[in-house]
Amino acid sequence: MGALFEKKPHKNFSKDKKSDKPRPKKNLSDHDDHDDSKKGGKRKNRDEKYAHSNRKFDRFGNLEEEEDRRSAPGQNNLNTKPSFFGMKSKENKSQHFLSKIRKTSKPKESDGREGMRLNKYLAHAGICSRREADEYISAGLVSVNGVRVVEMGVKILDTDVVKFNNETISAEKKVYILLNKPKDYVTTTSDPYAERTVMELVKDACKERVFPVGRLDRQTTGVLLLTNDGDLARKVLHPKFNKKKVYHATLDKALTKDNMNRLVEGFELEDGFTRVDAIGYVDPQSKEHVGIELHSGKNRIVRRMLEFLGYQVRKLDRVYFAGLTKKGVDRGHWRFLTDQELRVLKMGSYE
Repeated sequence: MGALFEKKPHKNFSKDKKSDKPRPKKNLSDHDDHDDSKKGGKRKNRDEKYAHSNRKFDRFGNLEEEEDRRSAPGQNNLNTKPSFFGMKSKENKSQHFLSKIRKTSKPKESDGREGMRLNKYLAHAGICSRREADEYISAGLVSVNGVRVVEMGVKILDTDVVKFNNETISAEKKVYILLNKPKDYVTTTSDPYAERTVMELVKDACKERVFPVGRLDRQTTGVLLLTNDGDLARKVLHPKFNKKKVYHATLDKALTKDNMNRLVEGFELEDGFTRVDAIGYVDPQSKEHVGIELHSGKNRIVRRMLEFLGYQVRKLDRVYFAGLTKKGVDRGHWRFLTDQELRVLKMGSYE
């Protein structure tokens, strides 16, 4: 029984089985030489196989052209450096792609042309803003030299014939006119049903084609800006710029303090909530005359607010718009903006 449980000695795995001495270390230099000979064997045989030919393969199995292997020693030739799976390098791919474009694609109208971009040309002609011009171009409403243009970036020369909606247009110098609009004139460039438009009042002002910035009702008088600068018109009217307008309203009866407070606090109309920024009596002795300041650009907003409270507007005169006043301009007359007014208008540095 004792022999069954006899303890056997531990094997020393760090030593040789046949000897208690540690195993000798391998010669790493011999091992490396052996591996190198294995690695270089296939390459050596392949070079010998194709030694008679100018064709040679790189280490990835890709065929190299003789002329592509003439780069200076010690430098990487990026144009011929192959990548895995036999694909071309990024630089080679891009060059190949560009060469295909040059062969197959039609050159743009703007190539080699020193001119004005088409959307800017339309804005300078007073048709619209540049952003709106891009939409008109995409819709195919613009043609150059009889060819409809739907691409962006086309440049226009002085000799080109540009048509918008089948009407010839031309880029003009910018004109800015302040008109003291009288009543019974419609604020539009053309209206077959209107007896008179504001364009009749400025027809002799300039040869450029101008248009009114914003609208005034037929019975509303006061400051009206006309220009052929589409970009400026969009900037003045855009809600995000939130510019102030001041009106002088003449009512059919005295405006009470309670209704003045209601106008300042605001209320709901059919097109949403609205309010005025400030209101006051022009003459404390005559409470039918009130001055109203607001930023809203909704249609007929002053008249609608006062009519909602039970008042009839007998006269409505806009006395301030886009930093401009009608001071010194008689009703039905106009003048060009001064350089100072124009600078303030373009910078938007007005309330």
